[in-house]
Amino acid sequence: MPFQLHFGEHDLLRCRFALSPLWETQEAVRTLSRPDRHGYHLPWLRRIRSAAAGIDLRRLWLLMPQIGHNPDFFCPPPESPVVSFAEEIALVRSTPIDFARRDLTLALAETPGAAESDLGREMLDDPARAVREIAGLLEQVWQRLIEPDWPRLRALLEADIAYHSRRLAEVGFGRLLGELSPRLVWADSTLTVLGTRGDHDRVLGGRGLVLVPSVFTWPEIIGAYEPPWQPAVIYPARGIGGLWTEAADRTPDALARLLGRVRADVLCALDEPAGTTALAHRLGLAPSSVSAHLSVLRDAGLLTSRRHSHQVLYERTPLGIALAVS
Repeated sequence: MPFQLHFGEHDLLRCRFALSPLWETQEAVRTLSRPDRHGYHLPWLRRIRSAAAGIDLRRLWLLMPQIGHNPDFFCPPPESPVVSFAEEIALVRSTPIDFARRDLTLALAETPGAAESDLGREMLDDPARAVREIAGLLEQVWQRLIEPDWPRLRALLEADIAYHSRRLAEVGFGRLLGELSPRLVWADSTLTVLGTRGDHDRVLGGRGLVLVPSVFTWPEIIGAYEPPWQPAVIYPARGIGGLWTEAADRTPDALARLLGRVRADVLCALDEPAGTTALAHRLGLAPSSVSAHLSVLRDAGLLTSRRHSHQVLYERTPLGIALAVS
C-alpha cells in the first residue's frame, strides 16, 4: 500500500539532504535481528559479533516490527545537514512522556502479544524509564558497534549526498526521486512511496522533506515520521557493495606494480568520493601519507578534488576509473 506526501508550492524549496548517525545506529540494531538484511554487511556482522552479544537488545527489537509503526522518538529527523550522535541522543532523552507512551503503544500493537509481554508492560507502565533505557541502549550500540566505523560510513553517506545534490541540479526533483529508488514515484506534486503497510497521506504544508541516505536501511526505502516531525524519506546509499571491502581485496596486482601498493590502494579505495581522513581510516594509514598520495594521483590526472561542506572530497577521473577496474 502507498505512503503519499502531497507537496505545496513552498515545499520544494524546503527539501534537503541530511545524514544521521542515530538512524544508522538504530537500523544496525534492526539488521542484527533480520537475516534478510545481512547481505552486504556480513563482514561487519562477523567482526562485531562478540561486542553485540554483550548488549541486551530485546527491548529494542520488541519495538521494531518488520512491517508497521516504529517509534519516531528513536531517531528524530535530523534538524541540520550534519548532526552529531550526542545531539541526536539528547533529543531522544528529552522525549515528552505522553508522546513516548503513544509511540510505544503503537509500536507494540504491531506485534501480537508484545504489549502483554513482561518487557512490553514495563515500558507502558513507566514510559519515562523506558525512554532512559532505550537511549542508554542506543548509546551502547553507537559506542561499541557503529562509532569505530563511523568515518567509513560517514564518507560513503557524504559521497552519496554530494552525488545526488549534483543530480538534483542536473535532472530536477521528480527524476531524482526515481533514481533514489524505483519505489519512489512522483506525479501531480505527490510523492508516493510504494510497498508500505496501510494507506498514509500527509500534506506537507510548507515543511518540506528530508532525504536521508542510509547504509543499514538496505534493501528497503522508508517513509518516516508522523506530525509534529518533519517528514523524511530514508533510502539506501550508493556504493554499499564495496563498503566493507578492504583495499588489499580490490587492488589489482598489475596496478600495484605500476603505481606502488599503497598508492594503488588509495586509488582503488575511491569507489565513491571520499576525504583524506576517511580514506586514512579505511586503509589504516596516516592521514599525512594518504594526503601525499592523493596529491600525486591528482597531479597525474587520475583524481579530481572538490570541496563539500567541511572537507575536500577526491574522486577518480575517467582515466583513474579505467586503471582501477582493469
